Amino acid sequence: MLSGNLKKLQQITQVIRNMGLRYVWFRTGFELRKRAGLLKRRFPINPPFEQHYTLSAWKENQKPFFFKDRDSLRLMDGTSSQLIEEYTKLKGCTYTYFSNLEFHLGPNHDWAVNPDTGYRYDSGKHWLDINDFSKEAGDIKYVWEPSRFSHLYTILRYDQQSGKDCAQHAFDEIASWIAGNQVNAGPNFKCSQEISLRVLNWVFTLYYYKNSPHLSSSLFDKIQHYIYWQIKHVYDNIDFSRIAVRNNHAITETLTLYLIGTLFPEFPGANDWRRNGKKWFEEEIAFQIHEDGTYLQFSMNYHRVVIQLLTWGIRLAELNGDRFKEVVYERAKKSLFFLVNAMDEETGWLPNYGPNDGALFFKLSDAHFRDYRPQLEALCLALHMKWPYKKFSDAAWYGLQGSSTGERASLDSGFKQFNIGGFYLHRNTTSLTLIRCGSHKTRPTQADNLHLDIWHSGRNILHDGGSYKYNASGEEVRYFRGTESHNTVMLGDFDQMQRGPRFVWYHWTQRDFAKVAESGEWIVFEGQVKSFQQVSEKIRHFRRVRIHQSLPIWEVEDHIHHKPKELLLRQLWHTSYLADVAFVSFDEKTQLVQPTLKTGYYSDLYGSKSMCDQVEFSTYEDKITTQIKVRS
Repeated sequence: MLSGNLKKLQQITQVIRNMGLRYVWFRTGFELRKRAGLLKRRFPINPPFEQHYTLSAWKENQKPFFFKDRDSLRLMDGTSSQLIEEYTKLKGCTYTYFSNLEFHLGPNHDWAVNPDTGYRYDSGKHWLDINDFSKEAGDIKYVWEPSRFSHLYTILRYDQQSGKDCAQHAFDEIASWIAGNQVNAGPNFKCSQEISLRVLNWVFTLYYYKNSPHLSSSLFDKIQHYIYWQIKHVYDNIDFSRIAVRNNHAITETLTLYLIGTLFPEFPGANDWRRNGKKWFEEEIAFQIHEDGTYLQFSMNYHRVVIQLLTWGIRLAELNGDRFKEVVYERAKKSLFFLVNAMDEETGWLPNYGPNDGALFFKLSDAHFRDYRPQLEALCLALHMKWPYKKFSDAAWYGLQGSSTGERASLDSGFKQFNIGGFYLHRNTTSLTLIRCGSHKTRPTQADNLHLDIWHSGRNILHDGGSYKYNASGEEVRYFRGTESHNTVMLGDFDQMQRGPRFVWYHWTQRDFAKVAESGEWIVFEGQVKSFQQVSEKIRHFRRVRIHQSLPIWEVEDHIHHKPKELLLRQLWHTSYLADVAFVSFDEKTQLVQPTLKTGYYSDLYGSKSMCDQVEFSTYEDKITTQIKVRS
């Protein structure tokens, strides 16, 4: 019992040390106010109707947006077969989730039902009483996904490209949601980021269809009422995201406060939303995007989320005669440089590295979810820079045009170091190598330090496992969030860090050093991290990666200092191109190590997974060296 209590005390001490006293103090106070019923008073269910705007008054005093209305856009360059198919399915009540899964919800569907499990949340229960982590309910993101209203862009794009008026369809969606969701009740008020996205997507649609006869005064009354109360909810709960969460949620919410305060200045409190939202957004950008352009969540997809939000913020601020602090523009440019240089030039895809929940808030082209070029191009043009790659329609929706002058957003060959975030990239004419070697100052999500990702001729030869689902079976969560789905090493069955409840890890991995040198035809990376601290505080993982500068050959040496002799050193590789890759491995005594071929899993899109080959080299020695060669 004593050892159990001591272990628990050590874990509590780690949470306080890792997350900080401010976080612990806030979470404690939040829970106390919640249990005392004080928070519910700030968020009344179904408050009386308030009219702050009439339709006519809003039209007459409309603030500048990306476009004036439907007729001001000229994007009718033919309707793609892909878009026709997507719209036809949506019209038939089949919704796309996370850019890859489809669910037929049917007409008049219930917005509180999880279609993956059939579970129905109580839409009349106060949002504070909704449990968003339940095995019975399943992943609440399946409820939130259609309520984000990102599917409105399928309707708007089809309308624009086909020339067919789809206003009734778009407004029926919004009206249905309003009818099925009371303010501050049910699962769709549980997350302020989801609320923020919903409002932004409604506003985009309002501007596009502002002159449509299908936008009646009675419907607009309901929409403005719900916009007001949703943004008031976000403002009154903003400290949760700014203190307890402090990731892309905080950036989304603070920017939305600024934008809605700017676009709807007659709402009570709009001046505070605008002023404080702008200040907080600037603070979050400075805190969350590092000086080298990397992002604190160590996630390519969440970084793209921020890219899209920066595009909205920078563009709308400019259109409304405003400007952020210079740090916003500096970090936006640095982000652009980092992501472009981590991009496979042939496909526009980036490594499937870090948490990936399928988020693509504003889909304005036919491009594949994994293709980052549409969003990177839009931010590039918003920054008045030159985009030298394939063009997409996203930028035109934002009213952005290409420039023949200005700084060029381009990727470069050779080695690039992003030391603050801990990303190391090498590119030659055919291959792209990414090595992750970093420290954690904020909460890590995956145990994946010293992961190696390799691309060759547009193919992700050695890939990251992805995320699959955030609320899945224990075995699935352990595989995708743990070390086994990454191209690094394990000790026996131990992850690099010790798993805690939900998204918590104990014994965070931390970098000791990382360095790069050139040696003849080779680029040599060396890095070392503290890992497996739950096994022994003395353990260090050293990895040396030798990258041939012209041939598709890599040599990887892993050395576990102070490794317990009874634990296997397991070197892990994941590929969907096994026939094209040759592995040769030796242990510390230069004995040939035979591979063990297992079934691994790969989730390149949220909510779906496929089998891949998991190649393991195991030894009880302290060191193992493997050559990886792509066959010609």
